[in-house]
Amino acid sequence: MPFSLHQGDALTVLASLPDDCVDAVITDPPYNSGGRTATERTSRTARQKYTSAAAEHQLADFPGENMDQRSFTFWLTQILTEAYRLTKTSGALVLFTDWRQAPAMSDALQAAGWLWRGTMAWHKPATRPQKGRFKQECEFIHWASKGPVDATRNPVYLPGLYSASQPRKDRQHITQKPVSVMRELVKIAPPGGTILDFCMGSGSTGVAALMEGYDFIGVEKTAHYTQIASDRLTEVLAKSTSQDDYVLAGPEE
Repeated sequence: MPFSLHQGDALTVLASLPDDCVDAVITDPPYNSGGRTATERTSRTARQKYTSAAAEHQLADFPGENMDQRSFTFWLTQILTEAYRLTKTSGALVLFTDWRQAPAMSDALQAAGWLWRGTMAWHKPATRPQKGRFKQECEFIHWASKGPVDATRNPVYLPGLYSASQPRKDRQHITQKPVSVMRELVKIAPPGGTILDFCMGSGSTGVAALMEGYDFIGVEKTAHYTQIASDRLTEVLAKSTSQDDYVLAGPEE
């Protein structure tokens, strides 16, 4: 099966999976950020933090957004330690973050055993201007490896800067990432490998993985988003199968 989805707590689910079963971990955990003060960051929901009053959608909230920074770093370190165990030697970790949590996330990934390789920028053109301030039009992507990088397994040349706005049409998650960016990021895994996302949300990492010919393991805490991810991935597979059938059924030369 090209994908398997698990609804439940990420740490519990990852502990049930076997060693060395994935080639890359690509994930976008709740940032537990957003707000000027500790009270604002720990007392508001994800919707209150990341959805503007003028938003034209009513997307479902998601949990896990109310930890202080020390708790967040401890939580993420535990999960990334399990993810490290699941990843094959030379496999990659790709981890979305924002400017507030970038230091905590880099601490967590190194404490979990990963070798921090650098930080990339994700530029979001469609962000609102702020009078008297610089625009906050970038988020960031830490990447790391499990041991030395063996470039012979996957001799790709990937950019260190990505530019695309969050999807507006058919958007299904408050913090949904653009599939165009995810399709580039998944290429850090060797062709035909398996990619893990332990905070998969609406499944954009999985959609990108299937489109690029990878298998996918996804973990999501809520039933709502697990179902959305399942529907999206099933649709991708159906389109792929339809295209394959078309090729097979085409006229003989």
